[in-house]
Amino acid sequence: MIKIAILRAGVREEFPSVEKALAEPDGLLAAGGDLSPVRLLDAYRHGIFPWFGERDPILWWSPNPRTVFATEAIHVSTKLRRWLKHCDWSIRADSAFAEVLQACALPRPTQPSTWITQAMHDAYVRLHTLGHAHSVEAYADNKLVGGIYGVAIGRMFFGESMFGAATNASKVALIALCRGLHQWRFPLLDAQVASPHLSSLGAFQMPRSLFVAHVSNHCEQPAVPGNWQDKWPIRLASELR
Repeated sequence: MIKIAILRAGVREEFPSVEKALAEPDGLLAAGGDLSPVRLLDAYRHGIFPWFGERDPILWWSPNPRTVFATEAIHVSTKLRRWLKHCDWSIRADSAFAEVLQACALPRPTQPSTWITQAMHDAYVRLHTLGHAHSVEAYADNKLVGGIYGVAIGRMFFGESMFGAATNASKVALIALCRGLHQWRFPLLDAQVASPHLSSLGAFQMPRSLFVAHVSNHCEQPAVPGNWQDKWPIRLASELR
C-alpha cells in the first residue's frame, strides 16, 4: 500500500521532508491541502510542486533527480541560430499571463488531457496578481504564438509549462527567459521532470538533495526590483542568437 502524507485544506502545516517522497511513482510526497498562495510558495521553497489531474486530489511532488537549466548555458542549435537571424518577433513579459496559462492547458497530440485544471489556473493567476508568478511571451505581428510561465522566489525561477503555436515559439520563449534570468543573476531554472525536448535545449538532471540546497540558498537572495514587464531586457527574438 502506498503511504504518503495527507494535508488538510485551510490549515497551516509543514510539508514532510522531501526525502520521504516515494521512489515509485517518482517523487510523490503528499496529497490534499489547498492551492493557496501561502502553501504554493512554501512548497516551491522546499523543492515541491503540485501536479494532478482533473479527477485527482491535489498531489505534491519532489522527484529525484530534478531537471534544471543553468540559465547561462541554454543550448541554441546552429539551425535555430540561423532561423533567429531572420525572426522579427517581439518578446514581452507579463503582458498575457492568463492567456499563456490557457494555451499551455490545451490538449496536445502526446497529451490529450491537461493537468492545468481550472483550480490550478485560478491559483497561478492569484500568484501572478501578487507578483510571484510570471510569463514570457513571443509575439508575431502582435499575435501571441508562444510562451512560458512559472514562479519566481528570490533568485530562483520554477518553470511550470510552456507552449508554442508556431515553429520554434516555445524555444524562443524559453531562451528569452533564460537570458533574462541570467542577466538578473538567477543561476537555475527548475524544469521539474526530464524530457528529450528539454534535454535537447540543455536541461540536465541534479540530485534532489543538491537541488533543494540550491533552492534554499537562491530563494533567500534579493528579488528583482520593480516589475518584469518594465525591466525585460530582450525586445526582439533576433537578439537571442
